Amino acid sequence: MITTVTGKNQVTIPVELARECNIKAGTQLDWSRGDDGCLRVKPLPSRGELARRLAGIGREWLKPGDDPIADLIHERVAEDEVGEKPC
Repeated sequence: MITTVTGKNQVTIPVELARECNIKAGTQLDWSRGDDGCLRVKPLPSRGELARRLAGIGREWLKPGDDPIADLIHERVAEDEVGEKPC
């Protein structure tokens, strides 16, 4: 596939590649030059995708019945009842 660089250093990504790599408006691309001198481009995951990848990490260290989110909520409620002000 051949594309042309515009006067503003912009390139149109062929639709087949954009679909295959899930590149949409707003996708960030990481450009670099390899040791062989070839340009390389890597689509970076969106913040939402990163959050989905991280969801649940660390659960294997929890004991059965642990609920860290509920614990945090209880701590915040207790702080509010004591009258402590957030930093």
